Amino acid sequence: MSSFMWLVPFSVLLGLAGLAIFMWTLRDGQYDDLDGAAERILYDDDEPLDKPR
Repeated sequence: MSSFMWLVPFSVLLGLAGLAIFMWTLRDGQYDDLDGAAERILYDDDEPLDKPR
């Protein structure tokens, strides 16, 4: 029973930290362009690192 005395506050603090990080990413604009990264992977603009001789 004594382990609940520190597990419950620890889990609440961990949940609040997760919520704070999620709100920070929302405010930072992390989720503004969800389709951009999915379409950007289709572009073939890579150049070879080493040119054949």
